[in-house]
Amino acid sequence: MYVDPISVQYPENLRKDHYVIATYYCATHRNTNALKFGAALAIEQTCGTWLKVPGETEEVRDRCIGRVIGIYEAPAYQIGVPEDVTERHFIIRIAFPSSNFGPSFAMMLSSVLGNISSSGKVKLLDLEFNDSFLKEFKGPKFGVQGIRDLLGVQDRPLLNNMIKPCIGLDPKETAKLAYEAAVGGVDIIKDDELCSNPAHCPLPDRVQAVMEAITKADQVKGEKTLYAFNITDRTEKLVDNALTAIKNGANCLMVNYNTIGLDSTRMLAEDERINVPILGHSDYTGAVYESPWSGMSANLIGATLPRIAGTDMIISLTPYGKFPMQMDTFIQAGYKMLQPLGDIKPVFPMPGGGTTQGHVEDMIKKFGKDVMVAAGGAIHGHPMGPAAGARAFRQAIDEVMAGNSLKEAAEKHEELKAAIDAWGIYEEAKGGIFDLKG
Repeated sequence: MYVDPISVQYPENLRKDHYVIATYYCATHRNTNALKFGAALAIEQTCGTWLKVPGETEEVRDRCIGRVIGIYEAPAYQIGVPEDVTERHFIIRIAFPSSNFGPSFAMMLSSVLGNISSSGKVKLLDLEFNDSFLKEFKGPKFGVQGIRDLLGVQDRPLLNNMIKPCIGLDPKETAKLAYEAAVGGVDIIKDDELCSNPAHCPLPDRVQAVMEAITKADQVKGEKTLYAFNITDRTEKLVDNALTAIKNGANCLMVNYNTIGLDSTRMLAEDERINVPILGHSDYTGAVYESPWSGMSANLIGATLPRIAGTDMIISLTPYGKFPMQMDTFIQAGYKMLQPLGDIKPVFPMPGGGTTQGHVEDMIKKFGKDVMVAAGGAIHGHPMGPAAGARAFRQAIDEVMAGNSLKEAAEKHEELKAAIDAWGIYEEAKGGIFDLKG
């Protein structure tokens, strides 16, 4: 067996500010040599190929080659592999010189998950960024505190509503629903991911109609409302769409960040003319993270990367409703949005996808006040109408923040009781702080 020592180094021997470290889950045949497998991943994604070529000098290799910095097997077979084991499972960590790709999402992902995404059971679990690499990104303009300052709300979770039906409404119909949601107490309303600039609801007309309705609602409720207009489009139209929306009065924008690409999202976030918050919608991310064997983790594509790209709030799918999502994955994604990341501002997690008033208590237990409750059907489909659906959410938020249970709160508020009667109260399986029983 031959493994080049330069391709296998341990973390203590690395210049930490020179590398982005990738962590992978890999499954291999029972007789695979994990060192050779890891080295093959590292070399394939940097300066080498299956055959030594003349241009691959020692200087090139020292500057550019990926380093395997850790291989961990589970179960850890170290004196022999049982006869009935046909597949072995490894966590492999590889350090990539960040100078190979620079501050570009397209090139970084080409480097850490390019060709090897076609290598069978290889999944990118996480990326660790050095400070000098992170400093190349401006991140969100607003983030959690900036949005709170815009709205004048400091001490509670925020409430988001998405217009339903998802598509098919004209500007006047959209504005009517936006008014109902806003006057009921919604802080941020958004277009659905399917509605951007259709012929039946052109973006400029929608912005004008909705913002007129929002202004009226704000005067009634005495609070400010943001409306995130979907500007998703072909790359060359994105900035024009953003500026058109802002020119017509938009105070917030939305993009489907995975379909337009992370670099396009960053382009919008770093444009000084685009001086309003950007909401990141997570559609199409499931195509990247749902396989247990390949792609990348939900925490990366659904939290860390769009945060670095500059979104101020990010839709996060939940275990509560209509989409499959593990509870631990959901919680980790929220923490990835909120915890320190160099100078990149924290951003609001927006749990959505079948969220009802009965989920508010559990969300606040998990994330505290820095969460944005995202609801569509539970507002527009409330038995007493959209305004009542919004009021029911605000009642739930205020009561839980005051230390009361949803069950107690439902007895005080007609709108909240109607929602709880319709959809119930979510309760996670009982248990203590820790769970070591498996």
